[in-house]
Amino acid sequence: MKKVLLLSVVLLGSGLAVFAGGQNEPMDEDVYPAGTMSFMGYGNPQVHKVHADDFLNRNRDVAPTVDFEILHVESESAARQHVIMSVTAGAWDDLPTAMRTEEVSLQVMADHGILVDLTDFALEHKDDYIDGVWDAGFYDGRYYGIPTQFKPQLLFYNATLFEKYNIDPERMDTIEGWIDVGRDLKRKSEGKVRLSYIDPGHFTWRYYGRRGLMPQAEANIWDDDGNVVIDTDPGSLLAFNTLDTLKSEDLLLTASMFQPQLYDATRDGRIATFYIGAFWDQFLRQNLPDMEGDWRMMPAPMFENIGLRGAPVAAIDVILNPPGGAPYKDLYLEMMLDFQFNNEARIDWTEKMIGQNQTVSAPIVKKTLEDPYWSQPTHYYGGQSLLGMETKGLVNFAPNLRVTNVDAEADSIISAELEKYVAGDQSMDQAVANMGRILRQRIRKAPAAR
Repeated sequence: MKKVLLLSVVLLGSGLAVFAGGQNEPMDEDVYPAGTMSFMGYGNPQVHKVHADDFLNRNRDVAPTVDFEILHVESESAARQHVIMSVTAGAWDDLPTAMRTEEVSLQVMADHGILVDLTDFALEHKDDYIDGVWDAGFYDGRYYGIPTQFKPQLLFYNATLFEKYNIDPERMDTIEGWIDVGRDLKRKSEGKVRLSYIDPGHFTWRYYGRRGLMPQAEANIWDDDGNVVIDTDPGSLLAFNTLDTLKSEDLLLTASMFQPQLYDATRDGRIATFYIGAFWDQFLRQNLPDMEGDWRMMPAPMFENIGLRGAPVAAIDVILNPPGGAPYKDLYLEMMLDFQFNNEARIDWTEKMIGQNQTVSAPIVKKTLEDPYWSQPTHYYGGQSLLGMETKGLVNFAPNLRVTNVDAEADSIISAELEKYVAGDQSMDQAVANMGRILRQRIRKAPAAR
């Protein structure tokens, strides 16, 4: 039998068992073979390497000559395309051990048969995690993805502006109240302050649509039989009409995401809130460190008649399954368990990330979250606890939109029509009608719900 990693001691001591087994054991009974365990990611995958290096250094008895490497790609879709093209060319050596992905890409890769089936592992451990975190990695009756983060949507607001204009932020508990606050901010500031921003490109559908208003409105792109309903579904119409209200009443400043224009407008007090997108903490702290103490947080607003908070964003990793097996499969899974269950190591990693102004997230395992550390004050938010608010934000959250293996193409169609709307080239009614028409022409139907 191979040696059990240090994490096994931690987990067994708390009544949990580490997954052991599978066909991809180390080459001898004691150690994993020499080589590189690699991870393909987008955004800021370097934060993953900090934990991986620490984990390997703590477990050199079973991985004495295993290194960890990051392969950085521009986007989630670029990662998927790289993998599929490499597999098609038979270039398995170009592929990583594991990669970060999203539901639509997971489904495409699972259909190609290139992912390790993690069902047994998931069933063994999922009950120890927060409810719902494993859903994004589930497809066609099997688990292919392991969750690493489960970040809620939160509403970040400039408390200094709310105090200046004597507006109660608690009014933003609902989306209707949030919009009404935007009207008051614009009026009281004589047009200077906007409620939030809108991106002229593809980010508007990604955040205001797929990850934001659509799930909160219980909207659908497809019905359970796979028919296109985006232009007739009541929830879909509610979501798009809400965005139209924000845009047509000039409550949103048009500014490209992640560009200096957006930072400058925020610093100048022209944008009062940020919502939809689990990255705003990193955006604020990295780009606006001089605004420390100005910002506060609250759970995402909800539609009055629906009552669901924002849909959380799950970060999921998958393991590639080359011919002959994945030699570091079990080692990678052990590392992912260490990240969630080893509270001491997770706190150490979190402190390092905070020191570098990197994004952080709370663990997604119930037992680990019991530690008071995960509700400590955050100075940037005037003493509010970021990680504690993230836990609060996972109460009564909306389920994400159902994802199918044709949604990558559908997203490009929907986004193109929404971009024309933002540019003023068509009305929202025209945009929604065009979405439905083009989806029926090009895709016709999505797979039925299972």
